[in-house]
Amino acid sequence: MEEQELVKKCLRGNKKAQKRLFDLYAPQMMTICNRYANRDDQAIDMLQEGFIKVFSNLEKFSGSGSLGGWIRTVMVNNCLTILRKDKKFSFNENIEDHDEETSSADALSQMGFQELTLLISSLPTGYRTVFNMYAVEGYSHKEIADKLEISESTSKTQYRKAKLRLQKLIQENE
Repeated sequence: MEEQELVKKCLRGNKKAQKRLFDLYAPQMMTICNRYANRDDQAIDMLQEGFIKVFSNLEKFSGSGSLGGWIRTVMVNNCLTILRKDKKFSFNENIEDHDEETSSADALSQMGFQELTLLISSLPTGYRTVFNMYAVEGYSHKEIADKLEISESTSKTQYRKAKLRLQKLIQENE
């Protein structure tokens, strides 16, 4: 079924089409939620709340881009909203320059996707969030700062510290 037809059927309340849309995109979106969540149950909540937003705002999908890309944007924004509400979500605002980057390219090339994902998920929430937004989702530091309501330099610092922490974790796993 073509994306536009699937969207039309979902908007008309067709339960089979809604289930198809969920089944089609839930695995990819769960991966996104797992990257941002602190725990598995939080990731499941993010996914469920994200799809509630998808279905309640589906009429806003213009069709100019891919449906998957639109759903991804809704899901990332939902994850960020949930993290901002979480009292444990904080950023280290101490801005220090760290020029001491060590190369872990060999260890990284030997590491599997799941192993790297586990290392990323072990990062503190602020580091993990900025790292995911910058390195995985492709947001600029300015966009991250706007979305998370932090300064651009805090975004850069969080990313730098996340990289350093990941490098340390990768070296420890060698």
